[in-house]
Amino acid sequence: MNTAERMLFLLKTRGPHTAQQLAALLELTSMGARRQLEAAEEKGLVDFDEVADKVGRPSRRWSLTEKGHARFPDRHADLTLQLIVQVQALFGAAGLERLIAARERGSEAHYRASLGAAGDLAARVAALALAREAEGYMAEVEPQADGSVLLIENHCPICAAARVCQNFCRSELAVFQRVLGEACTVARSEHLLAGERRCVYVIKAAP
Repeated sequence: MNTAERMLFLLKTRGPHTAQQLAALLELTSMGARRQLEAAEEKGLVDFDEVADKVGRPSRRWSLTEKGHARFPDRHADLTLQLIVQVQALFGAAGLERLIAARERGSEAHYRASLGAAGDLAARVAALALAREAEGYMAEVEPQADGSVLLIENHCPICAAARVCQNFCRSELAVFQRVLGEACTVARSEHLLAGERRCVYVIKAAP
């Protein structure tokens, strides 16, 4: 992965950064980071907002544009959308629901196998994150001070399908709850389709 690709990856997985912050992460000079950002801006991959700090002049925070996000795989989005439209046209809403249910069963079986004998909640979430990472979700786990665990997905490879049929998202939330078990609760706190840059699930041990 070259420097330009690493920079885009950081903005994808870590959100908006200043040129100085990117320079430190990429081991570049501030000038080198700005040149990388300006080159990406010319290609329409990044843009910036001026953010007022508490003191001093506003800082320039860089983030990915829609074109920049599109640099990451989306699992043959056009074909997926065509299939969804055709299934609904041929079999109606009930047919589409059956398709989603079948995908849900397949995903659940795969995740249960991936979790295997993972013991405590943190280990189970970590195993689920690894399975999601392999599917292209750029997934990671972040333990919290209160004992809960965040499952963070920085990319959605089925985003195009989910925009057309949000039941795909409903389906995934239900699968996570069943796979992780009744001893915990799963709630979505950030949602890409709600305009946020990623999906985040808060997983807590049940009271």
